[in-house]
Amino acid sequence: MASIKQQLYALCLKYIDERIKSAEQAIQFAQGSANEETKSSSGDKYETGRAMAQLEIEKINTQLNESKKIKLNLIQLENAAVNERVQPGSLVITSQGKFYISIPAGQFTIDKEIYFAISPSSPIAQQLLFSKVGDHFEFNKKEFVIQQIL
Repeated sequence: MASIKQQLYALCLKYIDERIKSAEQAIQFAQGSANEETKSSSGDKYETGRAMAQLEIEKINTQLNESKKIKLNLIQLENAAVNERVQPGSLVITSQGKFYISIPAGQFTIDKEIYFAISPSSPIAQQLLFSKVGDHFEFNKKEFVIQQIL
């Protein structure tokens, strides 16, 4: 059976692949809508419809590019070594939760345990990074103690 870290990595990869696929489909739909405007409209209405579709495509393209960057960052973490200090790619078990420092993918449940996939730039990750087992800090008025780094 795959380790918890491998399972979390796979879930994060699936999450980001779905985001990329969704954005690509949205771009195709918006492009199709823009093309339909060409066929069915005339004058100012046509120009407004095309402009709105183009703005939507640009917005989705920005999201798509961001998702692709996130995926590249995630791929670099696939075989992250375990260190005594927290770094990107670490799975950190604390007194207040379990955090996979990877991408902002949210909450996952594996074997009835809850894990949070968080970005290294998130506020909680900033508290965790470079800490070691036994270190503690306060976040949102809660005391966190690092119990294990995987």
